[in-house]
Amino acid sequence: MERNFRQLLEERWSEGKFVCVGLDSDFEKIPGARVGGVMRTILGFNRQIIEATHDLVCAYKPNIAFYEAYGEAGWLALRETIVYARKVAPEVPVILDAKRADIGNTNQGYVKNIFGFLDVDAVTVNPYLGGGSLKPFLDQKNKGVIVLCRTSNPSAGEFQNLRVSVPSAFENGDRSLPFYQYVAERVRYHWNEHGNCGLVVGATAPKELAEIRRIVGDMPILIPGIGTQGGDIVQTVAAGKDSRDKGMIINSSSKIIFSENPRAETQKLHSAVCDCLTAKV
Repeated sequence: MERNFRQLLEERWSEGKFVCVGLDSDFEKIPGARVGGVMRTILGFNRQIIEATHDLVCAYKPNIAFYEAYGEAGWLALRETIVYARKVAPEVPVILDAKRADIGNTNQGYVKNIFGFLDVDAVTVNPYLGGGSLKPFLDQKNKGVIVLCRTSNPSAGEFQNLRVSVPSAFENGDRSLPFYQYVAERVRYHWNEHGNCGLVVGATAPKELAEIRRIVGDMPILIPGIGTQGGDIVQTVAAGKDSRDKGMIINSSSKIIFSENPRAETQKLHSAVCDCLTAKV
């Protein structure tokens, strides 16, 4: 039976797991000796992270940039990391942070690579080319398609906060709203036919996160920006949880993987999320 991203995620949420470890395994920052070159160094590092954290997390999220920068060796390290995660923690989904966007025919190639060769459970995509271009991704019923909505980087508002005028179905004339809200509406009401969509919303924008949660209901939200980017966990949980106190994929990357004790750092974030949910923040 084919793996289903949403089912895997729901099972992790039911166990109270909301932390996603970002495997942004920059070869230049990996401590210790580079034994065996790029491929073996990155893979060995990732194996240690997975072994130390797999019982605490709801997902792993390798960022493709840290792998494709090294050509064949990087691609092999990424592929073998996914294979290892599947072996050690088959119940934990893997999200590829690729932010892909192109015309439909090109996206067919991305789909073959991402869901075929790499065999991940979900991928991040860019909405800029519209829903029609993303159809090759959206048609993968068992795979997660996580759409960039309101990101965590400092310049996110340059385009994402622009107000747009769109036709109103409920009143005469157009209505005005921020572009990120319109993206959220399109994903929920037009792109999520198979129930396999989610959104990326940064922890650095808790107000916008709360607005988007109200729009998308109980859809999954991948939340980067906790850790080195400064997102506040109390505000994040309050704004990001769904009607069931679930729905969150709270990502932390370098603060966990390059810490002295990745398990302790993951446990710290896991406990903080649980404390927030228990306190009903």
